[in-house]
Amino acid sequence: MIFSNVQHSSLLQAFFPKIDTNLLRKALIVIAGSLALTISAKINLFLGPVPFTMQTYVVMVLAVLLGARLASASVILYIAEGLAGLPVFAAGGGIAYLFAPSFGFIIGFLAATMFIGYLTQRGAGRTLLSSFVIMSIGHALLFVFGLAWLAGEFGIEKAYWIGLHPFWLMSVVKTVLAALTVAAAWRLQARLARKRA
Repeated sequence: MIFSNVQHSSLLQAFFPKIDTNLLRKALIVIAGSLALTISAKINLFLGPVPFTMQTYVVMVLAVLLGARLASASVILYIAEGLAGLPVFAAGGGIAYLFAPSFGFIIGFLAATMFIGYLTQRGAGRTLLSSFVIMSIGHALLFVFGLAWLAGEFGIEKAYWIGLHPFWLMSVVKTVLAALTVAAAWRLQARLARKRA
C-alpha cells in the first residue's frame, strides 16, 4: 500500500474525469450518495438497540467512488436530512435520533468516509489487498465512534455485547464485499483506460 502526496482521482473521476467539474453535478452526486445511504438503511435487521444494515458497505464504497469531500458531503447531507425529520435512518428520523443508542455509528460513517476517501485520493486501495486494509481500518474507526457512544449510555461491557459482538462477523463480510467491489471497478477502469490509450 503506497501513499503519496500527489492528489489522485476518486473512482468516479477515473471513469468520468469531468463528472464533478461544476456545482450542479457535485450537488447531484452528493444527493445521490445520501439516497444510497437511505436505501441501505432500509435493508435492516434489528438485533437490539443497534440495527444491522448495509450502510457500512455503502459508506466504504462511496468513500472510494466519490473521494473524501463529496462522500463526506453525502454523509453530512444524510445526517441533516434525518435530524430534520425525514425518515432516512433505519428507524425513521427526527432530532430525537441524537439520543439514540445507534447515533454514534452514524457519526462514525463520517469518520470512515473521510479516512477511506482521503487515502484513496493518496493512491491507496487500488488492489484488493490494499483496499481491504484501508476499509478494515475505516470500518474499525466507525466502530470506535459507535461503541464510544454506546459506552456513554450502557458502559463498556454492555456496549461490546450490543454494539460489536452481534455484528463483527457480518462486518468482516461487508468489508470483504466492499473491497471486492472497488477492486473490480478499478480493474475495469484500468482496462478501459488502456483501450482508450
